Amino acid sequence: MTVSDGAWKAVSYEERQWHPAADVRDSFSPHLAAPGPYRASVPPLIADLPVSLDPETLSRAHDATADLIRLDSELGRDDSPLGPLLLRAECAASSAIERVTAPALAIMLADIEESLEPHAVQIVAHVKADVAALARAGSLDEDAIVHIQRTLMASSRPDRRGRWRSQQIWIGGGSRGPQRASFVPPHESRVPALMADLVAFMKRRDLPPLPQIAIAHAQYETIHPFLEVNGRTGRAVLQAMLRRADITQSVVLPISAGLLQDTAGYFDALTRYRAGHVTDIVEIMSRAAHTAVATSRVLMDDIHAVRDSWAQEVSARQGSAARRLLELLLRQPAVTSRLAVSYLGVTAPNALLAIDRLVDDGILSQVGSGRRNRTWAAHDVLHALDALAERARRQR
Repeated sequence: MTVSDGAWKAVSYEERQWHPAADVRDSFSPHLAAPGPYRASVPPLIADLPVSLDPETLSRAHDATADLIRLDSELGRDDSPLGPLLLRAECAASSAIERVTAPALAIMLADIEESLEPHAVQIVAHVKADVAALARAGSLDEDAIVHIQRTLMASSRPDRRGRWRSQQIWIGGGSRGPQRASFVPPHESRVPALMADLVAFMKRRDLPPLPQIAIAHAQYETIHPFLEVNGRTGRAVLQAMLRRADITQSVVLPISAGLLQDTAGYFDALTRYRAGHVTDIVEIMSRAAHTAVATSRVLMDDIHAVRDSWAQEVSARQGSAARRLLELLLRQPAVTSRLAVSYLGVTAPNALLAIDRLVDDGILSQVGSGRRNRTWAAHDVLHALDALAERARRQR
């Protein structure tokens, strides 16, 4: 891997005919669509392309990789509840890149099926897709990628999930057709071969892992193989690639929080990649990795502070159901009595006694004012998650 960035191939373009009557997205009225020629991209096949980066870029990617490995190792040795919280933080940030946002409380309620807030439900689906991606990390092929997208869209649009797209899609330029788009991914007929080629690239053993992952991600985003949720699926696949490369063995680290902090740079790097330059996307991914580590460490400090505070505030004796419930709340800061019964292994009345004790101590508060099917939240943990999301949304 010793050539220059300019050796990478730019996408080329081919002229296609747009026929809205036969190939129209259902997000707009067919009578507004304008037929005619358009230029669809033709990404290069990359499975065997030489990858070359300057020594400085490689050094920064190496440092970012070491940073990720170091924190993952720390969390793997710890009994910290950070794993589930970081997973949700990653999926919330990835969704926010697509302008799908929800407060931590709404996400946690949707996670325990106590809320149907649309954005929160989508973020919970993203969490399930990331879990599916990690489960398939060892065999990350076309079927696995389709499975991840199917999981992400499990509750919506069966005609748009679990298969490569069968229509032309485009980015920007309005909904009347691809002629004015800022970027037109390849024609749907090219998708299967391009995805097979991408999977072959992802399996190479001759490349440094973080540059390989960054380039594979940029190629995936260029292909845009699905009708919907391409970005979120691609970032779930990115997490699977990190796991397969043994960069993250224990937890999901919120790379998307780093990308969200500089979405303009992220999208510009993808544009530069399509012009034949790989350096920018590797640099962006390295910076996002450092941000993910810094963000995770802040959350780690916040959660440790919450745990220490609770230890002082709780009035229940050591070993009691109320004290044991604290560990669940650090991981799952919205609970029902049913969840408390399952976690504690006690009767429903005893679970309610534990919850009431934590309410009296100011650790839990009831969500809403209902008398039946009650839900309680640990707002200290929720505030920490919301603060993380707010930091990630601050654009450079």
